[in-house]
Amino acid sequence: MNYIELIDYLYPAHRKVRGILLSHSRCVADLALKIAREHHMDLDAGDIEQAAMLHDIGIIFTDAPGIDCRGDKPYICHGPIGADIIREAGLDERFARVAERHTGSGLTCDEIVSQSLPLPLDRSYMPESDLEKLICYADCFYSKGVDVMRMKSKEKVKQQMARFGQDSLNRFLSLEEKFKSNIS
Repeated sequence: MNYIELIDYLYPAHRKVRGILLSHSRCVADLALKIAREHHMDLDAGDIEQAAMLHDIGIIFTDAPGIDCRGDKPYICHGPIGADIIREAGLDERFARVAERHTGSGLTCDEIVSQSLPLPLDRSYMPESDLEKLICYADCFYSKGVDVMRMKSKEKVKQQMARFGQDSLNRFLSLEEKFKSNIS
């Protein structure tokens, strides 16, 4: 099974959320591929695309009516939900870890506990591999709201990260240093 087969299975053509997922994921994939080329990263372009297209696969099971998601789980849970879907579909574990670890600039166990986030504590939510870090970083520049195709500026992303605390912002700045790019 590849990413489009899994999306076709979970996201019916008539649902608005399908278009949102595909548009957002395509933008993330294109940015990640651009950065990987600029940095001559030793990552397969097909792996980057597949990871980017699957990173938000779990959103449909969350309660986010603004983007046509009518599930019963909090939106923050879309990462581990997506990772479980990817694993159950028999896809590469690397893609499951990207889904699990892409939220914000990553989440530590301390942040999960201190913010009372409804996430299982038996997993890591911090990007570790270059593929995980690349998709996490590229994802920060695109939302799934009204401006799904509009890239955020670095300054806007920094402001958003700072709202979640200095540690979140510092992790983003570390990713920014790693992936210096011609992003405005």
